Amino acid sequence: MDKIKQAFAQNSKMQALILVLLVLVSALSVYTMAKSVIAFLFLLASLLLLHYTSFTTKIKWIIGGVLVILIIPFASSGGPAYESYMEVATQSGIYIAMALGLNIVVGFAGLLDLGFVAFFAIGAYTYGIFSTAQANKFLSGDFFPLSGSTFWLFIFIGGFIAALFGVLLGLPVLRVKGDYLAIVTLGFGEIVRIIFNNLEKPINITNGAKGISSIKPPDLFGLEFTHPHEFYFIVIGILAFVIFGVKRFEHSRIGRSWKAVRENEIAAQSMGVPLIRTKLTAFAVGASFSGMMGVVFAAKQTFIDPSSFTLLESITILVMVVLGGMGSVPGVILGAGLITILNLQVLTEFANWLNQLTLQGVVHIPFALSPAKMQRFIFGAILILFAVFRPNGLISVKNRKVNERLIQERVSSTSTPSTSVNPIAPQSGGIVQ
Repeated sequence: MDKIKQAFAQNSKMQALILVLLVLVSALSVYTMAKSVIAFLFLLASLLLLHYTSFTTKIKWIIGGVLVILIIPFASSGGPAYESYMEVATQSGIYIAMALGLNIVVGFAGLLDLGFVAFFAIGAYTYGIFSTAQANKFLSGDFFPLSGSTFWLFIFIGGFIAALFGVLLGLPVLRVKGDYLAIVTLGFGEIVRIIFNNLEKPINITNGAKGISSIKPPDLFGLEFTHPHEFYFIVIGILAFVIFGVKRFEHSRIGRSWKAVRENEIAAQSMGVPLIRTKLTAFAVGASFSGMMGVVFAAKQTFIDPSSFTLLESITILVMVVLGGMGSVPGVILGAGLITILNLQVLTEFANWLNQLTLQGVVHIPFALSPAKMQRFIFGAILILFAVFRPNGLISVKNRKVNERLIQERVSSTSTPSTSVNPIAPQSGGIVQ
């Protein structure tokens, strides 16, 4: 069996053939069938198979871009379930970006954050307030709501403000770590939610528990983005930027500093790593990604309220990171996508299928064990199985391989000779008595 795996790993043509067959069969199935969750999952699984191929990184990016930008949207557009497919893909992209942001804080820097959804809420309310008439209630003038064309600017504004609050969160928690850090960040997340829930008096800024409605959708040259398949391409663009940024951070100087702080703060500080700046940078960068997706979420839903940013959301994002593999970029992407698809599509369709069988009299399920009630139980059981059999995550983190021979050659070429000629000794090679 091991020989077969090695032969497959070394045979690029066989990998390409299997990948092409999987994409063709699954894409045709999704396009021709009215709705097939299994076929759509196989189409998405082609991205996972692409990760395990031995192609170069550049080739993987090109093939992945073709799959995500062309094949998946085109295959999904063949039936009435087009928007349903795109909704799942869009939500997956949003959660993947947030999970990658939390992975910087938890996976790279080792800082346990249980209030990460607060930055998501800050980004969402940043755009929601100023893209509606809500801003007129506490600002003089009649300049609001802003048009949907400002959405593209607010993506960066929301990320910046979320990063600013990430720094504000990091400042008071620099002296705590471990369980105490988790408690402080949990409190921060709940404080932000409660503030948004009560900030309707004495000055009405967030409209309290009623939320903010009629948020302007994105607008580009007069074209409004209102459907899931249109937001899909926005999310894919931001997600590509997030993945590229995280990969660049991972092997950069600041990325190595994060990992050093994660392993041992005292040893990292003794090696010259500035703890305060390193931790604050982790909070700021991770929060900025969540804030950017908060802006997209607000524009997509056109309505936000504090109930969308509860502790359960923070725990769900943390589970995505842990399940995929802390510190592993492909693992976090897989974990976030898997959990989102399980919640939005697989378990929902499974519950609907069991309900139909019950209505048709094929099976009899007691009311106490109805599929709608057991959906969360099944989800929890699946997570437990993954935790037992894959304790290091679905795709565990791998250290970057380096060419030791090349490093030694560089060191030897830049170092000065260790021996020097003694000017007193004779130059004829005789022995000094």
